[in-house]
Amino acid sequence: MVILLSPRQDRRVREHVTGGQVAEIADKQRILKALFRQRPALLAASSSVPEYNFDQHHTMRQLITPQLPLGGVDIAAIVIDASSRDDIPRLLRGLQYIYMTPAVRAEVFSILAELVPVGDDGAPVDTTTGRPGMTQWQILVLGMLRLGLNADYDRIGELANQHRTVRQMLGVSDFADETTWHVQTLKDNLRLFTPELLERINAVVVKAGHAVVNKSPGDALEVRCDSFVVETNVHYPTDTNLLYDAVRKVIETSAGLCDAAALSDWRQHDYNVRCLKKAYRRTQQLKRSRAKNETKRAARDAELRQAYVDYLNLAQSFLVRAAITRAKLLNDKGLPVFLLTALDDYVGHAERQIGQIRRRVLDGERIPHAEKVFSIFEPHTEWITKGKAGVPVELGLRVAVTEDQFGFILSHRVMQKETDDQVAVPLVEDLARRFTNLASVSMDKGFHSPDNQKRLAEIVPFPVLPKKGRCNAVEAQREATSRFRRLRHQHSAVESAINALEVHGLDRCPDHGIAGFQRYVALAVVARNVHRLGAILLAEDAEEQREDRQRQRAA
Repeated sequence: MVILLSPRQDRRVREHVTGGQVAEIADKQRILKALFRQRPALLAASSSVPEYNFDQHHTMRQLITPQLPLGGVDIAAIVIDASSRDDIPRLLRGLQYIYMTPAVRAEVFSILAELVPVGDDGAPVDTTTGRPGMTQWQILVLGMLRLGLNADYDRIGELANQHRTVRQMLGVSDFADETTWHVQTLKDNLRLFTPELLERINAVVVKAGHAVVNKSPGDALEVRCDSFVVETNVHYPTDTNLLYDAVRKVIETSAGLCDAAALSDWRQHDYNVRCLKKAYRRTQQLKRSRAKNETKRAARDAELRQAYVDYLNLAQSFLVRAAITRAKLLNDKGLPVFLLTALDDYVGHAERQIGQIRRRVLDGERIPHAEKVFSIFEPHTEWITKGKAGVPVELGLRVAVTEDQFGFILSHRVMQKETDDQVAVPLVEDLARRFTNLASVSMDKGFHSPDNQKRLAEIVPFPVLPKKGRCNAVEAQREATSRFRRLRHQHSAVESAINALEVHGLDRCPDHGIAGFQRYVALAVVARNVHRLGAILLAEDAEEQREDRQRQRAA
């Protein structure tokens, strides 16, 4: 493949390559490679930003491999197809720009230097000892691919081990380099990211994106804000199936601990789980009855009530056995208390569900919503009803995002036990603190409250927040202005950013725990901005190639 250079690129090449070298290098692709072989000197001449000194950081875990391997391709010289409509070239082009731009690379690498494993004591491990791990650059590249492609770890492993261009971006040589990564290695390394670190990287990427679109530092930012639900990876919850989940895990965890400690208390744990499931399924089958005859209905209700009693008694008996096993493990076997934490958590979930089922079924009590838990594996899951057509309920957490007029996501917020009107002011305050040129923020009516209207007017020059209900004369006049109406009509563009996030993986979070959820959302936001940056750059590359072809035809 021949690389077509623009006149500006061609002049820069010829300024830094001697005339004799130009004569020896016939085609432009080899000229470009010659340029990038000299890139340290070029970058030093073109930027005052200090380079990251690899020689001063002799660590086992490095930011990036400092020496190009035999047969390797420099990241700056990787050829990316500008005509491709796939997501991979856009992500790789955005990452390539981060690497090729000295100021951006210096900032990103300084942040990635903090990406190190944490020891058992909670402190970062010593990076000067141990086996070489994945470089931080490789972790960043694969993290962007995971959330930029809506890919699971198996697909990321296949891309990292088999995809030629991806391996070039990872710094792996095409010549006799059989470096591969196991799926578990990818999981362990990508989990090193923290939401705070990713937010800092995102700020750098947004700044770079603004530079690419020729935004001056003083140009006004017009921001759109909205929220959506990111689902957690849970099944539809009922109190009976949550009790089954909890007691099943109590049995399995107890059996695993007994096996490790050479106790025979739970030899029939598989049979015990089957008995529990049979009792649970019995309550489900009887609950489906829709008999219209009053006598049959009364008999079936009594039978259902007895099935619940049997189910609860069986579950309670397993909890009693688990308590006896725990005492043996702790007192007789001397098992550390921290190894029993998971068992204690599942027992607590089971006891709560038993109490709620007794109150609801046997006592006829209505359980308050605040007391309900919708997953024992993802306890942060919330029951969210937004009134969407065809979507009566969503199980997950709300996430608020802010997008500027250039399509970059400036910030996000994971909303735990929060609603739109509660986060409006904190979101805008954070934006105003980070972007001094914030001109307007548009939101929908869900963010409205009288106090929000007043406080937002003090923070941002022109808030676009429609009022719920009927407006008075002053409010109607404000909402009728041409600027308000223009920004209000443009507000729906934020749905495009939300849809892009959902399509590329942020519809359902497969990671566990609230920490995993927050990391997954933050990684998706960074990947979206890198994707957007790459799309802009590829469009420019395609336009330059088109102009070059026209000049060649004219010549």
